[in-house]
Amino acid sequence: MKLSRKIVTGALLMISVPTFAQFTLDGEIRPRFEYRNGFKNILDSTQDHAAFVDQRTRLNFGYKTEGYIFKISVQDIRVWGSQPQTVGTASQQNNNGAYIAVHEAWAEALLNKKWSLKFGRQEIAYDDHRIFGDLGWAQQSRAHDAALLKFKTEKTKIDFGVAYNQDNARLTGTVAQFGSYKAMQFMWLNHQFSENFNASLLFLNLGKEQLDYDSSGVITGGTVEAYYKDNYSQTAGTRLVYNKNKLQLAGAFYYQMGVEGNRNVVFSDVDGEYNKEIQAMNLRLEAAYKITEKITFNLGLEHLSGQSQTDTSFAYRTVSHSFNPHFGTNHKFNGTMDYFYVGNHIGSVGLNDVFLGLKYKHEKFWLGADVHYFLAAEEVIDGYKVQLDNNAAIQAGTPLSEIDQLQAMDSYLGTEIDLTFGFQLAKGVDVKGGYSVLMNSETLSYLKGVTDGVGRGVEKNNNGWGWLMLTIKPKFITGEEKK
Repeated sequence: MKLSRKIVTGALLMISVPTFAQFTLDGEIRPRFEYRNGFKNILDSTQDHAAFVDQRTRLNFGYKTEGYIFKISVQDIRVWGSQPQTVGTASQQNNNGAYIAVHEAWAEALLNKKWSLKFGRQEIAYDDHRIFGDLGWAQQSRAHDAALLKFKTEKTKIDFGVAYNQDNARLTGTVAQFGSYKAMQFMWLNHQFSENFNASLLFLNLGKEQLDYDSSGVITGGTVEAYYKDNYSQTAGTRLVYNKNKLQLAGAFYYQMGVEGNRNVVFSDVDGEYNKEIQAMNLRLEAAYKITEKITFNLGLEHLSGQSQTDTSFAYRTVSHSFNPHFGTNHKFNGTMDYFYVGNHIGSVGLNDVFLGLKYKHEKFWLGADVHYFLAAEEVIDGYKVQLDNNAAIQAGTPLSEIDQLQAMDSYLGTEIDLTFGFQLAKGVDVKGGYSVLMNSETLSYLKGVTDGVGRGVEKNNNGWGWLMLTIKPKFITGEEKK
């Protein structure tokens, strides 16, 4: 009994003492049901819909003093039913449907009122999350192992970031196979010019490993580590935002250059070197207007450059024209059914997205409706038509050299409608949900590799996705200083 009292007393002291130095403890539990009937890709005739519940559970520890800030975030991600009800063996515990991981573990040294140094595993997100985002929609989210030197005044913010990734601690060589990059340096600047206008600048230098060949096409180096070299690409751009009264205007432009790097891809020979240069761009324009205090209308367009499938000239095919949004929270762009740039469509024909939407916000709930009209930014080759023409030419005795082998399909990819809603189920308990429908074209199906028995893309108007999510974020200890 005495030992139990000591344990309880010690635990209370551990909780109560840090509150004077702003100790915080909060959490999150977020289960989400999803029904997928053509989510992210069109289902062919042999596939059935999917339905499941996955859940994110987080516990966040924070500590702040005059000299530094400290945070650890631990999360458990699982699909309901992926673990047995009684976990007993090692094989049961190592189930792919569930895992516990440290999502964030960082400290920020407060050097003075303007400068600080933040280092460790951390979320990095800027502006509208197009290039750097926390990927909050995904249950696992995204975090980087990086260091940031931060500068902040009343109107200006500047971040300088660096990262260097390795698979493990080694005695020789440098290998970065598991991460999405090997090295990264970036600078982000935001300035509030006036109450109504602010602008951001971003420069990102990203290094990836690439198979290293000599001019004769032979892999160089005598060890596995020496088979790879570091290729660097650069992304530079700006985002401008104007707010006044009921109107908001925003525009962003990013350009990518440098050399592509992919340790799993062998690029074509370019001037005796096995590299692939990058010339790509992203342009986004959008406007939002509050029709009433409760209704907001928005519209806009976005262009992400791509690679044409019909231009086979040497000068063109040895350059990558496909824009890569890298670490963006891409679920919030180009439709919520994730057909574009969410683990897919990188290095493809690009995208033109014309969108508009309405949102109604009440005190107790909100409703939203968005429409996206998708077009390929570059030409998609019509393989089915080419095959028909080839067969006809063979039967007629016409040389294939006289047949147009580079016919393009219609650039229209499809139309998506996203309906969303949200309300408070109880105090501190939020509910969000929605249903989306994609009416795809033959071009999109062909591009995604979903064809009928003769090789034509399958048009479907009933690609659907529904979801319902509950979120609770308890604040166990707020860290408010006692007076």
